[in-house]
Amino acid sequence: MRVLIVEDEPTLAEAIRDGLRLEAIAGDIAGDGDTALELLGVNAYDIAVLDRDIPGPSGDEVARHIVASGSGMPILMLTAADRLDDKASGFELGADDYLTKPFALQELVLRLRALDRRRAHNRPPVREIAGLRLDPFRREVYRDGSYVALTRKQFAVLEVLVTAEGGVVSAEELLERAWDENADPFTNAVRITVSALRKRLGEPGIIATVAGAGYRIDAGPDTGHEGADRG
Repeated sequence: MRVLIVEDEPTLAEAIRDGLRLEAIAGDIAGDGDTALELLGVNAYDIAVLDRDIPGPSGDEVARHIVASGSGMPILMLTAADRLDDKASGFELGADDYLTKPFALQELVLRLRALDRRRAHNRPPVREIAGLRLDPFRREVYRDGSYVALTRKQFAVLEVLVTAEGGVVSAEELLERAWDENADPFTNAVRITVSALRKRLGEPGIIATVAGAGYRIDAGPDTGHEGADRG
């Protein structure tokens, strides 16, 4: 999951981002409305965590932009205001949830995961492919019935690959979906993480490298041979 954190208090924004990272949720920070709109224009986000009181275009204006885009991206509003009419106006703008400052990070994580499940209500919460069983809510992975212990980053990468249902996912897309905007586009982090993930999942290898294209899950016994290798 990748979220946009729109918050003008740097210390709070960084604390949210760092806390979410520990939960395998990538987050980009926008300290004002202009930056938020710019990031929304170039990146794909699953959820927006939006403070209403920010410099430049207000949080309300950013919310209107998200709703008008038709992306269906859920919006979780953060605010110091706890009045019912403030919450009502936020929901009228298109907010899907509301969290009043101060808040516990774990509550934010739970709300984000609930919004993500709601956003993807047409997909099963537990994904299965080629003997793999991935539970996004419990953060658990099983292969042929045996539990596989993964790091948060390995889980995030595997979740993107499993969601693709055997389709090819480029290294660039993996970097975008499982890391945040501070990731070096020339890093070999994706290759290293995929290599470690293959070792955790064991034999026979289930993650194929498609030369010049990216990676995919071998969804059948006859896949992974034509145009693919294990590098």
